[in-house]
Amino acid sequence: AICQCKVAPMERKNCGYPGISAVECKKIGCCFNDSIPNMPWCFKPKPKKVKRSCPTDAHARRNCGFPGITAKQCERKGCCFKSHPAGVPWCFYHRVVEE
Repeated sequence: AICQCKVAPMERKNCGYPGISAVECKKIGCCFNDSIPNMPWCFKPKPKKVKRSCPTDAHARRNCGFPGITAKQCERKGCCFKSHPAGVPWCFYHRVVEE
């Protein structure tokens, strides 16, 4: 995404090699901007902003545990835990939404 390449010149982390072309740079998933001399032209994009939330729809749950898993075991795995309703996973993955 274009917005991920809006990195202040001083904060650019080099991504590539001296003389890399814009095409090569983008091919390896990096940003290219050669408008500022003496700064990396090929640089790492900003990480995507993501929001993790536990899905509210019980039927959208993706199992993250095993039968009889405890809330503590589930949370240790980094997953959501809700011991209701019956018939759906109680330990399940977060939904990750890109902002």
